[in-house]
Order: sequence, then structure tokens, then C-alpha cells
Amino acid sequence: MTIKVGDKIPTGALHLKTADGVEEMSTDALFGGKKVVVFALPGAFTPTCSAKHLPGFVAKADEIAAKGVDTIACVSVNDAFVMDAWGVDQNVGQKVMMLADGSANFTKALGLELDLTGRGMGMRSQRYAMIVEDGTVTGLMVEAAGAFDVSSAENILANL
Repeated sequence: MTIKVGDKIPTGALHLKTADGVEEMSTDALFGGKKVVVFALPGAFTPTCSAKHLPGFVAKADEIAAKGVDTIACVSVNDAFVMDAWGVDQNVGQKVMMLADGSANFTKALGLELDLTGRGMGMRSQRYAMIVEDGTVTGLMVEAAGAFDVSSAENILANL
């Protein structure tokens, strides 16, 4: 079943590369008591993700934070080392938390997985963005296959 507005984020874990190595980030710690914008995409270093999706959130990070958002997080079904390298490549700095969902456990718990095995990419995430307030989804924008519109930073700003 796909998560929807009004649902609680499922308890689980994502991973983050830090100076001390790879750390587990519980979804309860990430979303609890905070307003979080999380966006997910099919893969680090892929064309639309690198040219539009992530750069849009980096460019609009200050405007999004000004709307009361505590954290902007990018999730992809990649490992923490790839997510960190992609963040460095994209000059993310501290604007966007680069979270790995290496086994797609979080993505599957949300019901937002995308099977790209036919294209040699395995199980991935659908492209989406959501607004989460104290662990409850208050906004969810899932893209149609191959599209990039509703999950953009600009659309999130319009919905905050």
C-alpha cells in the first residue's frame, strides 16, 4: 500500500556518510518533532536527478528553510558512499541531507518502489517529494513515470 497524506512515516533506517563513517539515521529521529521536506529519485548521478531534481533543492534550500522547514533530505536507492560522492559533486554542502536507502527498505515501506530491472538498474524509488510534519505526511507529490514536475523544489515551495 502506498503512503498517503495523513499517514505516519514508517519506522526504519536510512544511512548517511559522515566524517566518522557511515551512520544509521532512524526515521523517528529524522522526522520526529520536525518539519522535513524529503525528495526521492531513481538514482544518484542519473540525468534528470543530477541536472534538475537535486540542483533545484540546493538552489532553493534557503527559501524552503524560510518556510519553517528544519531539514531537506534527498533519498535514493544507492549506498551512503555514492550519495556522499554525489553530494560533493553537486556542491550540496549542508543544504541537503544525502540519505542512502541501499536495500530499498524505506522505499518499499512507503510503497514507492520502482522496478527498473529491465533497464539494468534493479529496484529503485519512484520520483517524489513529500512534506512531513512530526512524522506525519502533510504533502505528497509523486511523479508519473518519466516525468519531472510535481516533485520539484519550486512545487514544494508552492505547497509549503
